[in-house]
Amino acid sequence: MDIFSTPIGDKDPECGRFETVSFDNPSIITEKAIHIDDFYADDTWYTKLQRAAGKLGVEERGIERVPSDERTDTSASKMATVWLSCNMVVSSFAVGAIGITIFHLGFVEAALTIFFINVLSILPNCFFATFGPRFGLRQMVLSRFYFGYYGVKIAAMVNVIICIGWSSVNVIVGAQLFHAINSDMPGWAGILIIAILTLIICVFGYRIVHVYERYAWIPIFIIFLIVLGQFAHSGEFDTLLPLRTGTASAGSVLSFAGAIYGFGSGWCVVAADYTVYQPVSRSGVSVFFWTFSGLIFPLLFAQLLGAAVATATVHNPEFQSNYAESGIGGLFSTVLIPPFGRFGEFCLAILALSITANNCPNIYSVSLSLQVLAQKTQNIPRFVWTCIATGMYIAISIPGYDRFHAWLENFMLIIAYWLGIYEGIALSEHFVFRRGFGGYVPEDYTNPSALPPGIAATLAICFGILGTVLGMSQVWFTGPISKLAGNGDIGFELAFGVSSVVYIALRAVEKSYFGR
Repeated sequence: MDIFSTPIGDKDPECGRFETVSFDNPSIITEKAIHIDDFYADDTWYTKLQRAAGKLGVEERGIERVPSDERTDTSASKMATVWLSCNMVVSSFAVGAIGITIFHLGFVEAALTIFFINVLSILPNCFFATFGPRFGLRQMVLSRFYFGYYGVKIAAMVNVIICIGWSSVNVIVGAQLFHAINSDMPGWAGILIIAILTLIICVFGYRIVHVYERYAWIPIFIIFLIVLGQFAHSGEFDTLLPLRTGTASAGSVLSFAGAIYGFGSGWCVVAADYTVYQPVSRSGVSVFFWTFSGLIFPLLFAQLLGAAVATATVHNPEFQSNYAESGIGGLFSTVLIPPFGRFGEFCLAILALSITANNCPNIYSVSLSLQVLAQKTQNIPRFVWTCIATGMYIAISIPGYDRFHAWLENFMLIIAYWLGIYEGIALSEHFVFRRGFGGYVPEDYTNPSALPPGIAATLAICFGILGTVLGMSQVWFTGPISKLAGNGDIGFELAFGVSSVVYIALRAVEKSYFGR
């Protein structure tokens, strides 16, 4: 079976806004795709708001399916640069650094983990990105074919938590950088600056997000090269941190691997959101490898740089004290400010603002997940939800500013747990039951009676959580299987394995009984 084949033909009839009667239940009317002009079809408050937004260049479309004749974004490189910019950021650097500062690995151990786990973690992102041009459906809407029309609300709610949580973690990193420049600047001020800039971009939607992400990586990459050169010149890089052995070392590697996987694979639950305007004729192979190239380079480069710089915290008192006081910002300030002075402070300010690039996909996509929750939430325009979500993560990140390290480690591992469950269910449905892209009827996305009932998926989530508990390693709980692995966190692996097996077994029964 060729997973990149394109069996669209008569299974993808899109000719404007039209309706069809479901053969499973003739009383249910479903919409196939909605043209942009149809957002102005009546004179309700919703239409008036959309019309006003459209005049300002704001994207009106939310989770409605994009018609094939409006999938006209012909720039293939955008599929790479959107991920290049949102991962060539301080947050990626911070993830690499915690391999040394939190998990106490040597550089070689950390580097090997970063390389192999990142390659593995981004494969689901690249795969789900191929659905966007093919079906014109957002990722959480596509997930109705895995979790069912009602079951997907669980996935959407978790995705809201992930997007809001990541935005909070990221903005705290940026605020730390501002604090490293000026110790009198309170954390909430830096948080507000980054959050407002992100909001301005995300309100306008898909096109402006892609325009910004197309270039945002360039100054950050240049500054990272400066950091690399200056740190190498300083002689503080410690490649000889000892390689440890035994179950304790294995446990640290497993936990760090979970954090890396949670960061790299976290985009899989929004991947199709950024390819839905790509043309139907776009090759799945092209989408996959453009996405892969945009993810792998910044993740490896930034995380390896973070791990390298963090080695100085082991033996250098200045790095230790600055890291303890200002976190990741302290590491950057120690490398950049003494040799470069005001220019070093300017570099730190640019790095702080780079968080905007990392948060744009979160805040754009969270509005789409919120619309999936209910018909009433779908009736609220996407750009209104963007504003609400921004207020939510500001409210979370300000009180969380002083507890960043615990937030970062615990939150990334918890994300990895859910990603294991999501990927286990979605990939099992795609390959085992739908047997590739030919098994989808995309116009059924609004028809509950044509979608899976969601019982198997919901139970698989429950069993996946059980697997997570058995393998997790958190400060507040360590599972029995984790204890056997040197207290290493293997919650993701168990979540994926258990949810996959349970889903395949229960879905076979469900499909046999319900016929869908």
